[in-house]
Order: sequence, then structure tokens, then C-alpha cells
Amino acid sequence: MTKKVIIQLSDILEVMRLSFCGNDNASAYNISAGVLRNVCFVDALNLVPHVFLLFITFPILFIGWGSQSSKVQIHHNTWLHFPGHNLRWILTFTLLFVHVCEIAEGIVSDTQMKSRHLHLFLPAIMGFVAATVSIVYYHNIETSNFPKLLLALFLYWIMAFVTKTIKLVRYCQDGVPFSQLRFCITGIMVILYGLLMAVEINVIRVRRYVFFMNPQKVKPPEDLQDLGVRFLQPFVNLLSKATYWWMNTLIISAHKKPVDLKAIGKLPIAMRALTNYVCLKEAYEEQKKKVADQPNRSPSIWLAMYSAFGRPILLSSTFRYLADLLGFAGPLCISGIVQGFQNTTNNTNTTEKVKNPSNSYLSSEEFLRNVYVLAVLLFLALLLQRTFLQASYYVTTETGINLRGALLAMIYNKILRLSTSNLSMGEMTLGQINNLVAIETNQLMWFLFLCPNLWAMPVQIIMGVILLYNLLGVSALVGAAVIVLLAPIQYFIATKLAEAQKSTLDYSTERLKKTNEILKGIKLLKLYAWEHIFCTSVEETRMKELTSLKTFALHTSLSIFMNAAIPIAAVLATFVTYAYTNDRPLQPAQAFASLSLFHILVTPLFLLSTVVRFAVKAIISVQKLNEFLLSDEIGDDSWRGGDSSVAYESCKKHTGLHTKAINRRQPLRYQLESYEQPTKKQTRPVETDDIAIKVTNGYFSWGSGLATLSNINIRIPTGQMTMIVGQVGCGKSSLLLAILGEMQTLEGKVHWSKLPDRQMNAEGYFSVNESEPSFEASRRNRYSVAYAAQKPWLLNATVEENIIFGSPFNKQRYKAVTDACSLQPDIDLLPFGDQTEIGERGINLSGGQRQRICVARALYQNTNIVFLDDPFSALDIHLSDHLMQEGILKFLQEDKRTLVLVTHKLQYLPHADWIIAMKDGMVLREGTLKDIQNKDIELYEHWKTLMNRQDQELEKDMEADQTTLERKTLRRAMYPRESKSQLEDEDEEEEEEEDEDDNMSTVLRLRTKMPWKTCWRYLTSGGFFLLFLMIFSKLLKHSVIVAIDYWLATWTSMDNANEVRNVDDVKSTNKTYHVAVFSILSGAGIVLCLITSLTVEWMGLTAAKNLHHNLLNKIILGPIRFFDMTPLGLILNRFSADTNIIDQHIPPTLESLTRSTLLCLSAIGMISYATPWFLVALVPLGIAFYFIQKYFRVASKDLQELDDSTQLPLLCHFSETAEGLTTIRAFRHEARFKQRMLELTDTNNIAYLFLSAANRWLEVRTDYLGACIVLTAAVTSITEGPNSGFVGLGLLYALTITNYLNWVVRNLADLEVQMGAVKKVHSFLNMESENYDGYLDPSQVPKDWPQEGEIKIENLCVRYENNLKPVLKHVKAYIKPGQKVGICGRTGSGKSSLSLAFFRMVDIFDGRIVIDGIDISKLPLHTLRSRLSIILQDPILFSGSIRFNLDPECKCTDDRLWEALEIAQLKNMVKSLPGGLDAMVTEGGENFSVGQRQLFCLARAFVRKSSILIMDEATASIDMATENILQKVVMTAFADRTVVTIAHRVSHILDANIVLVLSEGFLVECDTASNLLLKEDGLFTTLVKTHK
Repeated sequence: MTKKVIIQLSDILEVMRLSFCGNDNASAYNISAGVLRNVCFVDALNLVPHVFLLFITFPILFIGWGSQSSKVQIHHNTWLHFPGHNLRWILTFTLLFVHVCEIAEGIVSDTQMKSRHLHLFLPAIMGFVAATVSIVYYHNIETSNFPKLLLALFLYWIMAFVTKTIKLVRYCQDGVPFSQLRFCITGIMVILYGLLMAVEINVIRVRRYVFFMNPQKVKPPEDLQDLGVRFLQPFVNLLSKATYWWMNTLIISAHKKPVDLKAIGKLPIAMRALTNYVCLKEAYEEQKKKVADQPNRSPSIWLAMYSAFGRPILLSSTFRYLADLLGFAGPLCISGIVQGFQNTTNNTNTTEKVKNPSNSYLSSEEFLRNVYVLAVLLFLALLLQRTFLQASYYVTTETGINLRGALLAMIYNKILRLSTSNLSMGEMTLGQINNLVAIETNQLMWFLFLCPNLWAMPVQIIMGVILLYNLLGVSALVGAAVIVLLAPIQYFIATKLAEAQKSTLDYSTERLKKTNEILKGIKLLKLYAWEHIFCTSVEETRMKELTSLKTFALHTSLSIFMNAAIPIAAVLATFVTYAYTNDRPLQPAQAFASLSLFHILVTPLFLLSTVVRFAVKAIISVQKLNEFLLSDEIGDDSWRGGDSSVAYESCKKHTGLHTKAINRRQPLRYQLESYEQPTKKQTRPVETDDIAIKVTNGYFSWGSGLATLSNINIRIPTGQMTMIVGQVGCGKSSLLLAILGEMQTLEGKVHWSKLPDRQMNAEGYFSVNESEPSFEASRRNRYSVAYAAQKPWLLNATVEENIIFGSPFNKQRYKAVTDACSLQPDIDLLPFGDQTEIGERGINLSGGQRQRICVARALYQNTNIVFLDDPFSALDIHLSDHLMQEGILKFLQEDKRTLVLVTHKLQYLPHADWIIAMKDGMVLREGTLKDIQNKDIELYEHWKTLMNRQDQELEKDMEADQTTLERKTLRRAMYPRESKSQLEDEDEEEEEEEDEDDNMSTVLRLRTKMPWKTCWRYLTSGGFFLLFLMIFSKLLKHSVIVAIDYWLATWTSMDNANEVRNVDDVKSTNKTYHVAVFSILSGAGIVLCLITSLTVEWMGLTAAKNLHHNLLNKIILGPIRFFDMTPLGLILNRFSADTNIIDQHIPPTLESLTRSTLLCLSAIGMISYATPWFLVALVPLGIAFYFIQKYFRVASKDLQELDDSTQLPLLCHFSETAEGLTTIRAFRHEARFKQRMLELTDTNNIAYLFLSAANRWLEVRTDYLGACIVLTAAVTSITEGPNSGFVGLGLLYALTITNYLNWVVRNLADLEVQMGAVKKVHSFLNMESENYDGYLDPSQVPKDWPQEGEIKIENLCVRYENNLKPVLKHVKAYIKPGQKVGICGRTGSGKSSLSLAFFRMVDIFDGRIVIDGIDISKLPLHTLRSRLSIILQDPILFSGSIRFNLDPECKCTDDRLWEALEIAQLKNMVKSLPGGLDAMVTEGGENFSVGQRQLFCLARAFVRKSSILIMDEATASIDMATENILQKVVMTAFADRTVVTIAHRVSHILDANIVLVLSEGFLVECDTASNLLLKEDGLFTTLVKTHK
């Protein structure tokens, strides 16, 4: 039994032995001539190193590295420790490629043998496995920092090198020629193993981990020590870099929770704006030096950009060239495969020759004729090509972002140094600065993105044409000529597109302005029933905008049409020419390779027009940027504290700054500054005199060369209050700015004395520090000036941040300052108190409130000197007095701070310690009030008369309390919103609870789900006919395009078959027939391309038109409560950003999505038709594709939102800085603002960088999937293909899939984001409108109703909405015709609700109001509102003529309008205006005072001949004089009309015929005023007493 087993085993071993060296040659095992003379044995020897490596590394890999982790605590294992890292990866990948070639060569050689020769390919397979293991092993060792284990690799490389060298020497001895492939492969392997050995030796040399006494210690890069850095592209290994593997964690985690700023972390140091700014600045300074001696030449930004960012651009261009060259592998491999397939089918009958095993060598040519080899090569070329292309894109994107960061920092630095005269003289407007930031920097960034195309495209085009010429001869040039001739048309279309976009933008701005006006005055429009007039006006502008959009859409569709039609036209021209000029028929190999080449050629030619456009824009941007950077700067003010603001450069010297990045515990400014100056003892200088600032012989100008201030000799005493007075425009503010160094000094000097440093002591009060101050305090605000400008300037930040302005927070001091400026009551009104953000969120403070915050900021700062420029201008008398007493006399004087105060309020002169009187830019007098009284009696008397006049005005002012009004306005603005935000919060809480109850999967499902419902709504809003037309034409177009290629495959295959059979007659008739059908199909394809591109755009336009129309009408007819509850900005967003997306962004995305999806589907269909086996391979690929797109869409959406949301704060920061330049410079806060700008830039850049990396992540994956599809299509069509034509067709379509797969996902992701706009618009379309139809027909209402003006209120109950409590309960009253009625009551008693009830603006759910015998609830709303008149508290005027404002319906004659103006006492004023009634009113009526606006409203009410007038607190916001006019008019002009007055002050309604007193919604008193006053305990009496 055992004997038998032994015999069997020996047989098996014999077979294996024989099959290793082949059993068709007895001499294969002969070693008589020496062991190394036997080729088979040498191959076996080559197995040894590979087996050795696997044997050693596998146990180590499986044990793992848990216990041997790095000693340094870093949060990722991406730290690459060893030198030569990238070179090793490149060499290993090359080695793997050579191994693949070796395996392929071995297998191909083996197939030509009689028996199996395992030695031809088995060592190569083992080598491949070993090389793969080596890189995995290396990666694990490197990330865990255990270099001693690299010795195993070192030994492996030595052994492999030796064995391969033996093999090479053996080949040389055998005289194997160099042309044989195996010889080349072995030679390359020897070189690769040698290089890898050298890399290993280098690691030993540098790291000294073996053979040396003291191994080198390494520290991880700073970025990896910082846990906040999450962008790992620069730190990961080469494979992860190429495939963006490190992005997986972020993209997968996006599924579980949305990506936020915390998730994306900080930028690595090398990409931060500061780092790049330093590079660019140095390069720019270098350029400046070069042209310093040539005054007419300006420094070149281009050269500066090149020297700072040239290297990555060159690297990107190299990648691009490599990718473009590899791109041509596609057509060449198609040609080879089809030709090979054709030859094999033709040669099936001929027997193949079998090689002699002793001479089993293949030449390179023979090797490349094998179709399977070509298929694998095509696959590898595609992988490489796509990897290089994505690498090129990534490098340009990163460089573009770095450039933008550097430019923004440069612009910002320049803004902070800009001379004030530049801004004030209009040489440099804020608009221009904003454009530089928002537009020009982006233009340059985009140019950089497209830059490599400029030099890569010409090469690609030339290469393409040469290859085409080789394939098809002269006829190829015909096709190329078609493309080249039609390309300029594309450029022309592109320029037209830009023009159309500009005009569309102009119209949409105008439309938005009108919409904004409607929304601001919606209450008035509804009350006057004018909403349709204004709605029509918006619709007219919208029609103009749509006309412009039509042009835009037409050019877009033409552009899409050209893209699709040109390749068809070129192919048609080429093949028809070829058919009639060549005797030989068109071969499938030629046809499909040239088709593929045409596809390659079209892309660069079209992109070229875009790139040229961007290049032109970039040149203009650089010119603008250069002008800006070379504009005048402010003079150096070294006299004020020696060192001016901290420069960015200081950060460069101290690389430590980067590592700390942001230390939250210490304000950034101190960090930045602490690098600038060494700590030094500060001793207090000996004071010679008590003068803080002295100006001697000063002449100052605003840059025009003419002195605005002349002969200024003043001194400002330390620790005292100096007042600067004089008429308007005499140079008071200029004097402050001149002292601050903002003006150009023509002559003279401003001298600041050294002031003692101030320091906050433990109690929080300030003391003048005698001894050495602590470092922190001494660095605090040395020589900065607290300055409150005349025009208040606030940041888009919280109220608290605006007041503190970067100083440390001290609660006690903060409270003292807010009380002194009477800010507490205003703060209490804000929804989040002093944590409420000012500005962006629709919280707009009045002028007075803003000014008080600015003064509070100046008071709070810990500075010796305070400049206040006219702080009382926007304040009423109560506030002015309070500020003077508490803020200035108490707070500042107690603190012994030097105060310079510019003011017109002469009543405060007695408080001044020192007075400077100015006139016409010169100092008139200087001294104390007593000095002036004694020396200049005339001036003193003049002041006295002015003071008397001011006192009289004050008495008037005492009644109209402006502050209360401001607060009232603020409350009205805030509270509806606050209630809304509460409602929203409650909703959110409920939603959150629901979410928690639900399991995670539902939340995930919602985040990954495409909004198909919204898409369907959008598509149907364009109309079903257009939708059907679009779908039908799209399907038809793609069918025709497939038919063209199908026909080409049939034609070439048949011609080929005929040629084999050599039938001439058949050939000539067939040629005409084939060409005719091909031409007809191509023509149809071109026409359909045009039709489809037009229908998509047409459908998009119709949808946009309908959606906007519906939205506008829905909003206009919405209930007033909706406008109270919804912030104006939110509604405007629907008309601006969302409408813009629907107008311009969705149609092209939709077009691109449908086109790329249908192309991919038709390609898959075509390949499956040719080789059904392809469908089997497609299943796993389809599943992979589904998951890739699912994960990508979610992450992309979040990252896009982050990019958008981080852009706005950055732009705001720039415009804020430009507006508040003087304040920032006075405070010496440049460094803090720079730091903030750098943070905002970096935050925006990291979001953009991650978005770009996510796009690369997707594209790499879809490209690799595409390559797999090409490989499977190639292999299946070679094995199963019916004929060579279909093989070519299948490969051509497989190649198109690679191009379009990522576009399907990208467009899906874009569409998902864009559908958000449609969703938001739809959410408004579901709102309930007011019920405009009444029970009565308008014709049933008498023309002159209401004639008498009799009002019966019967048991009236009113509420704002069904779900809210009633605001009026069971009110009963009777008003006789012509009576003057007063309504009063405390705040919230329901006065205004009653006035709204007359117009049915609120829900009357019980009772009724009968006017002249008709119940108003039965009337159509329009009729009711158009017959009554009302004057509201806030006077509202619209932009347009005065005539339009009085009578938008154009019903009245001019005489009637003049009469109304005369009654309102405006006639003379209007007559004096240019154009009279046609004089223009600016937006909001800003060119008239509040009083005049209210009188216009009165005239407007008079124009409408209504017998009932309602005045809703109409005198609340006007001065006494205007109020008297109003009261007089009501008594005379409206004598015969019923007037209902809702009282702002009770004193106004004492003359009324009847007074209604409301309390908590009930009518409590109703009688004449005199009767009501008799009730001593009555509510009316109480109100009169308290309001008097």
C-alpha cells in the first residue's frame, strides 16, 4: 500500500517538475554545462528572494503593531518618517508594472509552446506578489516608526538584484538580442532593484537605525502635532495622495452627521494665507526693487506670482502633459485590438506556428500584437492617465487657493495703509475695493485653475492631428479643418453669453429693488389696495429680464449644440472624403480609432475659447490689482508711539507663531504683537508740561495739494476736556483726523507727549501706573486713541463685541459704560440682549442707537486719549444731557483721561476746560471760556444768541421724544421676529425629539435621498408639453447618435468582408448606399442636437417664469401676519438667490445630467448588445457606482454649503474694514483685524479645498470604475465579439463612459443642491392667501360708497390667526357721519387692531362692522380697501415721481394733486423742485425729511376722496411744527369726513367728538373727552394725567 502511494507521489512530482520547465524538451533539465547555464534553473533561482520576503514579512504583518506604536502622541498614523519615501513608491509601482509585463510575456510565450512552461511566468507572479507585500510592509513600518524591521526589505532587494543580474548575464552570454522583450524586462528589473537598494541604503545613512551608535531622533511635522489639522493630502503616502484615500473617513462620516467647520479643521501651515502672503510679498518686493530706478515701469505681479507659485504650476503642467499623452493610448489600443481581432478571425483557418522551446523569446512587436495584452495595457494606461489628470487638477486648485489667500492678505494689508484722501476724494471707492476682493482675486484663481490648459492644449491638438493623418491620410485634415473653423464661433458665442448675463444682472437688480420696496411698504399697499399696480411694475421688469434670459438661453443652447454637433460634422466630412478619395475601403480599426481621436480633439478646442476668455479677464484683473497696490498710502506716523501696527512679516521670523495657530486664552493681537517687541522696562518719562498733543504751524490737505486746514497752532491739555466748536464745514472733524495722521501734512508737526501707561487694577478701575507696569498691561494700547467718528461705524458682530472692541471684558466697567450711554433699555429690546448680532440678521438699529454704541466703545477702551466727533448729532436732548453728565463729566473726567470733543451743542461749553474755536479751516480762538469771554466779546455774544436759539428748539424737542420712538421702532422690528424664532425653536425641539425616537437609519435615509418630488414639481412647472418634448427629443437624439456609430460598424465590417471576398461591383454600390445612409443619420443627429438643447433651455425658462410669477402673486396676496412673522431678508432671498438659481443654474445642470446619463446608458446598451456577457461583469461595477455616488452627494452638499457660508463673513470683513479705516487706525487695532482676516480667509479656503478634494475623490473612483468597464468590455468583446466592427464600437463606447460617469454624479449632486431653491420657493407657494372675493359683486356696491361715513361696530371680536387669542373682545360703538373720533389706551390694548379691522387685515371671527349700511365682511377686499383712507405712523414713499406717490392709479387731474399738496403745505416746496410733480423721490423717500414724508402721506389720503379717514398714530414720528399742520388740516380739509384718530399722545384727542378707551381688548369707556375727564378714577383720566 505504502509503496503504491510513494510511486503516485513521485509521479506527481515528476509531472510538476516537468511542467515547471516544460515536458516537451528533454534537455530542459540538463545541467551538465553548469547549473547557471540552465535557463530554467536560473528562473527557479529567481523565486528564492520572493519566497524569502513572504516568509519573513507575513508573520510580522499579522502580529500587528498595537504595542509598538510611536512614542510621540499624534492623532493620525499618516506620519511619513523615512527619506526617499515618494521615490520608493514610484519605483515600486514601476516594478509592479514591469512584473505585469513579465507575467504577460511569460503567458503569451507559454501559449505558443506545446506544453506548460511554468518557469516563464511563475517567478514573475511571485515577484508581483512580493513587490506588493514589500510596499504594504514598508507602509506599516513607516507609520509605526520601527526602522530596524526595514532590514528584511534591504536583504530582499540585495537578493533580488543579485538573482536578476545572474539572469541578465546569462542572457548576454547566450547572445539574446536586445530586441527581445524578455531581455529588456530583465535589464529594467536589474536597474529597479538596484535603485530600491540605493533607497534603502539612504534610509540607513540618514536615520542611522543600524550599523551606527546613535540613531537619529525624528519629530513629527508641526501640522500633525496639531489635532485641529484634518486636511492630510500633503502628509499621506503616495497611493493615498493619488486616490484621496484619506478622504474616506470624512465622506463616510458625512453620512452619519453633517460636515461642519469643526469636522474639516484648520489649514496646514504651508497653505495658510499668512505663509503664502509672505512668499508673494517677498516676490513682489523683489519686482519693486528691479523697477525702482525706472519710474515709468510698474512692478510685474505676473512675475511675482510666477516666482512664488511657479513650481506647483510646472508640476501640474507636467502631470497634465503625461495625462494627455496617455490619453492617446485609447485610440491606439482600439486600433490595435480591432486590427488584431480582424487578423485572428481572418487567420482562423491557417494553423499557428509552434515555437521551439529552446528559443522561447518574444519580440516587443509580437508581444504588442496580442489583443489581450493590448486590453490590459489600455486598462493600465487609463488608470495612469486618470490619476495624472486628477493630480494635475488638484495641484492647480491648491495653488489657486494659495494664490487667492496671498492676494487677499496683500489687498487687506494695503487697505489698512490706504490714504484717507484716496477714499474721500473718490479715487478708490468701496465698490472698487469690494470688486477687487470678490471678483478680481477669483478671476486670477480661476485663471490659475485653467492655466495648464494653455500650453497642454496646443500639444494635444497637434498630436491628435498627426495621429489622425497617420490613420486616414489627407481626409483626416478635412475633419480637423471643420473643427478648427467652427471653434471661433464657439468663442463668439461665449462672449455673447457674457454680455447677456450682464444685462440679465442689471434687470434682476432693478427687479429686486422694486420687490424690496413692495415688501417694505406691503402694509400700505394692502391698505390702499395698490398691490396689483406695484405687482404689475415688477412683472414688467421681470419680462425685460426674461427677454434677456432668452438671449442667454439661446446662446447657452447654441454652445451645447456646437459641442455635440461639431464632432458629428467632422466625422461625417472625414469619412465621406475618405470613402471617395481612397481606393481601399475604410477599416474598422481606422474608423473607430479616428472616432475616438475626434472625441479627444473636440474637448481642447472648445475649452480653448474658455481659457482664452479667462486669460483676458486675468490680464485686466492684474492691471486693476497693480493700480490698487501702487496707490497712495498714509504717511508714516512714527511720532505716535514709535512702532506702527504689527506687520505680517513679524510672523515669518518667528515660525513658532504657526504652531500655536490660535491660542484661545489670550487675544490674538497680543500674541501677534508679543513677537514684535522684546519685553522692556518702561519708566515713566518726566513730564515737562501737561500737554498731551501739540500741533505747531500745521498745514494739512486731503491729497489735493490745497490746504484744508492752515496755520494750525493748538495744544491739547493732558487729562482735561477740550471742546472744538465752529460752524458746519469749518474743519473740526478734519482737525481730529489731521491729529490722527489721516490727512496729508504739507507743513508743520504734530507732537504727542509721552503719556504714562495706564493699567487696570484688581478692582477693575484704572489707575495711572507709577512704577514698572506688568508686561501685559504695558503692551495694552500704547498710544492708541479711542475715537468715535461722526458717522457711526459698527461691525457685523454682537453689541458686546462692538463695545469691547478687542479689549478684555470687565463686567463692572462694561455696565458703567452702557449706563452712561443709556444703552441698557435698547439692549433689553434685542432678542438676545447684548449677544444679538448687528447688521446681517435684519436687525437694523437707528442712527442714534448706532452712535451711542460707538461712543460706548470709545469710553470703554483703556486709552489715555479719547476723541469724540460730534457724538450728540443723532441724539435727542435727554440722551445728550445724560451722556454729558454720566459719560463725559463723570466717567472720563474721574478717570483723568484726555478728551477732545467736537460738538455743535454750545450749551455744554461751560463744562470745557479748554476750547478751540474754528472758522474756515483755521483756528479762530483757543483758551478757556473765561479767556474768550474777556478777549473776544463778539464771539462770546454770538455764542450766547446761538445758545438761546438752541434752548428754544430744546423746548420743542422735549415733547417729541426721539429715543422712545427709536425704541418703539426697534421693538416693532424685533418682536414679531422673536415670536417667530420662538416658534421655530419649539418646532426644532419637537423635530429633534422625533429624530431621537426614530432610529438613525431614517435620518440617514433623508440625508441621502434625492429630492425627486421637488424635481418633478420643477419639471411640471415648465408645462407637460415641453416636458414631453424634451424627453422625446433627448431619447431620439441619443438613438440617432447610437445609430450613426452602429451603421459605421456595419459599413466597415461589410466592406472588410467584401474586400476579403474581393467583389468590386458590390463594393461600389455598397459605398454609395452606406455613405448616403451615414450622411442622412449624421444630418438628423446634428438637427436633433439643436432641438434638444433648445427644448431644455426653453423648458427651464418657462419653469422659471411660472415659478416667479406664482411666487410674486402668492406673496403679494399673503396675509399681513405673514409679513410680521417672516423676516424681510428671508422673503427677498427667494426673489434673489433662489430665483437666480432657477433662472440660470438649473437648466444647464439638467441638460448636462440628462446628456451624460443617456450617453452612459446608451454606451452600456451598445456594449451589452455586442457582447451580452458584459452585463454579468456590470453588476458589481453598478453596485460600486451606486455607493460612491450615494456617499459623495451627501458630503458634497455639506461642503458646498460650508464654502458658501464662509464666503460672506470674509467679504463683509473687507467692506467693514474699508468703511471703518480711520477708527481702526486710531485705535491701533490693525493687527487684530489682520489676524481676523487671515482666520476668515483660511476658513473659507479650507472649505473650498475640501470641496475640491471631494470632487477629486469622486472622479478618481468613477474613472477607475470606467477603466474596469473598458477592461471588461475589451475582454468580453475579444472573446465573444461577432465581428471587428462591433469590437471597435464596444471599446469606443466604453471609453466614453469613463469621461461621463463622474459628470453624472457631479451633476446629480449639483442638482440636489439647486433643487433646494425650488423647494424653498414651493414652501411659500403653499401659504394661504387673503380671501379677496366677497359675497357681493363689485358692481352691486354703490359707486360713491361710503358717502356718509357712518360706522356701526357690533359686538366685534378680532384675532390675528385662528390659533391665537382674540385681541378685541365684544367691542360695540356707533360713530355718526362726520364725527372726529379718538381711540386711546395703553400699549397692547388693541388700538391698532381696531384700525386694521376696518380694512379686514385681521380675522373678524365674531360680530361685524357696518359702514353706511353695508357689512364690510361681504365686500370684496379690493373694493373695501380702495374706498377708505389711512395715514400710518411710518411715512412710506416709493421711488418714482411725486405724482406716482400721490396717485399711482393715475385717476386724478394735476389740479387735484396740487390742491392736495397745498392743503398739506407742500406746494411751494414741490414747485421749487426740478420737474414739479414729476420730481423724483429716491428709495424710501430719503431725499425728504420725516416730517415732509408724513405730509405727503396726508396729501395722499386727501387725494383719495373717501368719507372715512383713519389716522394710526400718524404724529408719532414727526416734529411739533408738522404735527400742528396735520391737526389743522384734519380740522379744516377733512371737516365733513369721519376721522378716526388712534392717539400717540392723549393730549391730541381732547378735542374729539367722541373718545373710545380700550383696555386689554375690551372697550371700557366711550364718551366725549370732557365727560370722561369728570370720572376721576377712569382710565382716560389716568392716561391724561400720566401723559401730560
